[in-house]
Amino acid sequence: MIRWITIGALTLGLIGTAVWGYQEHQEKNAILIQAENSYQKSFHELTYYMDLLNDEIGTVLAMNSHERLSPQFVDIWRIASEANTNVSQLPLGLLPFNKTEEFLSDIGDFTYRTAIRNLDDDPLTSEETKVLEDLYVQAKEIKDELRHVQHMALENNLRWMDVQLALVNNDQSDNTIIDGFKTVEKQVEGYTEANSQSGLIGVSTKPQNHIEDLPGEKLTEKEVQDLGRTVLGVDQSEEMDVTSSGDGADIPFYTVSYHDDDKRTYMDVTQKGGYPLTILIERPIGDKKLSLHDGAEKAEEYLEQMNIENMELYQSMELDKVGMYSFLYNQDGIRVYSDSVEVKVALDNGDILGLTAENYYSNHHKREIAEPTLSEEDALEYVNPNVKIEEADLAIITNDLDEEVLVYEFLGTLNNETYRIFINAEDGTEEMVEKLGGKELKYSLDF
Repeated sequence: MIRWITIGALTLGLIGTAVWGYQEHQEKNAILIQAENSYQKSFHELTYYMDLLNDEIGTVLAMNSHERLSPQFVDIWRIASEANTNVSQLPLGLLPFNKTEEFLSDIGDFTYRTAIRNLDDDPLTSEETKVLEDLYVQAKEIKDELRHVQHMALENNLRWMDVQLALVNNDQSDNTIIDGFKTVEKQVEGYTEANSQSGLIGVSTKPQNHIEDLPGEKLTEKEVQDLGRTVLGVDQSEEMDVTSSGDGADIPFYTVSYHDDDKRTYMDVTQKGGYPLTILIERPIGDKKLSLHDGAEKAEEYLEQMNIENMELYQSMELDKVGMYSFLYNQDGIRVYSDSVEVKVALDNGDILGLTAENYYSNHHKREIAEPTLSEEDALEYVNPNVKIEEADLAIITNDLDEEVLVYEFLGTLNNETYRIFINAEDGTEEMVEKLGGKELKYSLDF
């Protein structure tokens, strides 16, 4: 009897294992199918948008109406953005494809800059028309190659999951899709090299990253540990966890972390020079003993200790007995919005709980600031007359084209709401309008 019970139990166990294995297999297949469908969708949409991009650029070349050119350039900008999004969703992380992404971004930048200007007063130049003609030819070549890849993939029932597997295993000897994208990348690379000197496309408008200009030598792991103990307030006998950013990181940095029963600490610090980009300390907060103003003074003292000077308090708020403070660099009385720092202060004893300084170190440098062309009164003429202006200052902001511009910053109210309005100090362009209220500085601590 016991024997039969044992056999029955084993049989049920085997059946259960088989059912579990079958379910696992089905779930795995469902995930693979979902991923494959997502990749297929992104690829076919990319091919469609490259077709459309080629057609729309051709349409611009055939146009003679300035009134229709700007909407057409907006369409091209949108299509290029959609195509770039599709590229980013394909499993090409291990295949160099950055030139194609840059090409699509450059098309977007060029067409956006053109769309927002007054083409009646400032029509397309012969050089810009030549750029459009070159873009048309290049888009056609990419479109044709993608159509070829699409045809071969459909004809031979090729799967994107096989592409991903081939890239992971570095097996690229015979893969139609990989070969096709390599061809596209090579074509684009040749185009960008030939046109990089034009100043119209192929040259990024993004500001220089000034972290690479910071003084100092590359820190050793021991030096990083010592720095981490000092900055994070950890006993010198404790071991800190240190990891390095991967090859090719825009900003080579170390991540230093430590946690015990009382607190958790985390810091990103540049490999060169040891400049803290992010500091986060999490611990229980006691009864509040300091005001928000007291916390601001602690934050200002801390920035001075970090040799981050000439900073102006811009925003402050209290959340759960913690003061959150945002500072902007002030050069000769002019706020520079890109050179920003955020500090987090415990209002029980004034300890620094957080620092976010990557924007400051990335953008900070001494600027040559020209005198504004417009007076403050002239700039006010470009502001909605229904807005009641309370304050006015000069500032430097980064516009939609990643260009730094000198602006008048007007603080005003309309319909019981407060707005910050930025007017270009050279030509009166309304660069940005920001509604104030309800914003918080965001900090997170993830381990």
